[in-house]
Amino acid sequence: MRTARLKISTRLMIALSLLILLQAVILGVFTLRYLGDSLEEQMGQRALQLASMISQTPSIRDAVARGDSPTVQSIVADLRLATDASFISIGDAAGIRLVHPVPERIGKPMVGGDNYRALELGESYISKAVGSLGESIRGKTPVFDDLGKVVGVVSVGYLTTTIEQTVSNYQETIIIVTWVLLALSILIAYYIGRRFRAAIFDLEPHEIAALFLERNATLESVREGIIAINADGKITTFNRAALKALNLPEDQILTGQPLNQVLPESRLPAMLETGSPEYDRETFINGRTLIINRLPIMRGDDLVGVVASFRPKDELAEVSRQLTRIRQYADALRSQAHEYANKLHTIAGLISIDAKDEALELIGQETAGHQALLSWIKDSVDDHLFAGLLLGKYNRASELGLRLDIDEDSNLSKLPKHIDSQQLVTLVGNLIDNALEATLGNNGEQVSLSFTDLGEEIVIEVEDQGPGIDNEQREAIFRQGYSTKGENRGIGLHLVSEICRQLNANITVETLTTQGSRFTLYIPRSTAARSKDV
Repeated sequence: MRTARLKISTRLMIALSLLILLQAVILGVFTLRYLGDSLEEQMGQRALQLASMISQTPSIRDAVARGDSPTVQSIVADLRLATDASFISIGDAAGIRLVHPVPERIGKPMVGGDNYRALELGESYISKAVGSLGESIRGKTPVFDDLGKVVGVVSVGYLTTTIEQTVSNYQETIIIVTWVLLALSILIAYYIGRRFRAAIFDLEPHEIAALFLERNATLESVREGIIAINADGKITTFNRAALKALNLPEDQILTGQPLNQVLPESRLPAMLETGSPEYDRETFINGRTLIINRLPIMRGDDLVGVVASFRPKDELAEVSRQLTRIRQYADALRSQAHEYANKLHTIAGLISIDAKDEALELIGQETAGHQALLSWIKDSVDDHLFAGLLLGKYNRASELGLRLDIDEDSNLSKLPKHIDSQQLVTLVGNLIDNALEATLGNNGEQVSLSFTDLGEEIVIEVEDQGPGIDNEQREAIFRQGYSTKGENRGIGLHLVSEICRQLNANITVETLTTQGSRFTLYIPRSTAARSKDV
């Protein structure tokens, strides 16, 4: 059974209270010690000054030199009343008392054992000793005669009980102040505890730890890359999917690093100024095209950071390519079915009118033409997907009443490893589709296709008999969503440009002098870099 835990505010209040109490106790002890030492020093200096003044009084000097105790006593009696000293004692050169607060002790040796320096060395000093009246702080000074000979010693003292009483009075004040500070510390600790709990959303440390573990597990479980920065532009959160999507080392630690140093192309720091969310934005970062969402992190009305989630566009493009291939297969099958249905109707009609010879001739022509196309494709194209694309687009053109003229000198051998067949099918398929549509809309007759891989590049040309493309449109046609054919268009050529960027390929656009346009693809057979003109 788990023991009950104190709330963090309670623990904080206890900790702060104990800390302040400890500080108050230490400070009080230090203050009292310092006060006691200071009082001793002050009283010692006062005693020494008074002893020095008495030793220099001429009448006392003469009386001490003569050993005239009554005279010295009468003079000192008046001085004692005028000062706050606990005692004034005067002895002769042998240390025998000439003056003492207790008359019975006059004529007896001075007590304390601290007269040596004054009587033998002629020094003035402060000492602490236990005399006949108790422990005291004493000022000692020698008495000199006219010849400079030590003839006696003056001792002025303050009992240490006086100092202890003064310190005791201050001690009571310090204790009261300590209790007041303790009470204030409890109130302050309570206030800080409340504010602290509010700052952490009224959560306890173990709850925060659990949320932290859940947060990390959540971050690592999602397939989207996630990166967050604080108001200073430094990375506070990231997951492994982000490292993978951004082509960063999987063991790299990003926390605490400035984002503009890790990813200079990122627009996250700019959002710290605007605070405006962005959704499904296409961005090219660190060699990858990403679909990214950016959201500000607000604390009240203050912008404290930005978080971004993203996925590589090529994952989405892969889905698009698969859908494109399926559509192309479907178009090919539909075109073939439609075309063969027309041929079959024609043959059936010829048979119905008893034109058997014409029917057989038509069957032979269709068979020969189809077999010739299949034979050429088999001999000239090694990639099966590309071969299927050609056959499908050929039939599609026939269905539209157009002709797809494939240069018989065209040739395509096995593709390099860095070129995916699906990428090539997507590139050429979209170009042919656009060419067929442009030709049909301009009352043209044919679309021309040629391709070769004999050099360092795979070169593919698609010519249409459309209206052509003016100079202002040549770059715009590759932007996503741009189209002159209505809404919800402008996807195909944008996809072409993205695949060209991935393959480090070039695509050029020319307007023919006769009629139509020519799109030319230059795809490097190696992975060597080259400039792009898209």
